[in-house]
Amino acid sequence: MKMDELIAGFGKQLTEAIEIGEQAHLSPHHAEIRNIVVTGLGGSGIGGNLVSEFLANELTVPFEVNKDYFIPNYVNEHSLVIASSYSGNTEETLQAFEQAIEKGAKIVCISSGGKMIERAKELNLDHIIVPGGNPPRTALGYSVVQQLYALYKLGLISPAFKADLKAGIQLLNDQQENIHAIAREVAGQLLNKIPVIYVCNPMAAVAVRFKQQINENAKMLCWNHTVPEMNHNELVGWRNKLGPWAVVFLRNKNDYERNSQRMNINKQIVENYTDTIIEIFSEGNSHIEQAFYLIHLTDWVSYYLAELQNNIDAVEVEVIDFLKGSLAKF
Repeated sequence: MKMDELIAGFGKQLTEAIEIGEQAHLSPHHAEIRNIVVTGLGGSGIGGNLVSEFLANELTVPFEVNKDYFIPNYVNEHSLVIASSYSGNTEETLQAFEQAIEKGAKIVCISSGGKMIERAKELNLDHIIVPGGNPPRTALGYSVVQQLYALYKLGLISPAFKADLKAGIQLLNDQQENIHAIAREVAGQLLNKIPVIYVCNPMAAVAVRFKQQINENAKMLCWNHTVPEMNHNELVGWRNKLGPWAVVFLRNKNDYERNSQRMNINKQIVENYTDTIIEIFSEGNSHIEQAFYLIHLTDWVSYYLAELQNNIDAVEVEVIDFLKGSLAKF
């Protein structure tokens, strides 16, 4: 499928993911779960960051997202490890997955197949299979929703997220015209610029996702940071107009008041060094709704950026394929 078709199908994917989650069956663990680790990278890993932020005010155990070959040393029989690899063949995730097995953790695999599902079936480990065949970055809905359902079915969270998911899908359906209009305008402002994305900390993963989409879809470098942390370091770096900067502030009407004030002051400071400052406010009431709105909108921004550059294919990631091919020789 083409990238625009895949982005357009986000709401439908979320609906399908809910159906998969409802039907998933997970076995009980023999020990109390005292910490959670999601291990995964790229498009398969960012879902863990989002879920961590969605549940920050509900979970009573630590939640860490691991993006490496090595699982944290504290993982043991009291750990839940969710191994997330859309292809099922991500080498870093497979290695961390094997370490989690050795440590006796409760394991749930989320994948479309590959070596991970083969191994899970071999060892009779819990696994949730999602539809495959597309770029991992376009399967975010499957990743996020299955992680939420896994935590719910293991008794770690309440079912409250279900209503927020459904409201988020309805919001996307209702806002399509508005989303496309904003996305086209923002893409035009970012063309031939270096995007700098700022967001308040509880939405950090949304900014990371936006950066990743600009990287992969539009084939552009950019960076992101969070408020308040950037006020203690990066803000001092705004001293010249040498770069073709374009600053995007992702905002929510219910951002913590002090952080919202910081964003306003940051805007006053950086406007001395760039002529391109963009503010995108989310829609929706819950964290999940607001995040899905911003993710869907900024996914379209990345697509329109690729389109504006004429010869850019939003789907291809040849340099990543080259890297994987090169690593396979060792």
